[in-house]
Amino acid sequence: MDNFWTSKKSIIGLRHFVLVNSTVEKGQKLFLMVSVVDCAVNLKITYKELFNSGNWEKGWLNLPPHKSITKDYARFKSLNKNEEIIKIFLTDDSLFNIS
Repeated sequence: MDNFWTSKKSIIGLRHFVLVNSTVEKGQKLFLMVSVVDCAVNLKITYKELFNSGNWEKGWLNLPPHKSITKDYARFKSLNKNEEIIKIFLTDDSLFNIS
């Protein structure tokens, strides 16, 4: 499975993500994606969203800086300076579990 992905649309101002874990919830396979720039920007998406929606590109596309990190990210950081980072829990079989 490819772990590096680029969103075709900005997500909170960021476009480059790593697939760090997969889970099954209510019978549906979900993927935990985390921004390579900021772990506070993370999301769970369905198999259909990742592979069939056309919103994601495998690998990290070489984007100009103003397209890979937009002003939306600066706004997000300014509004959430004191927010606690959501903890990301990895399963034993995650490629990013180093314990």
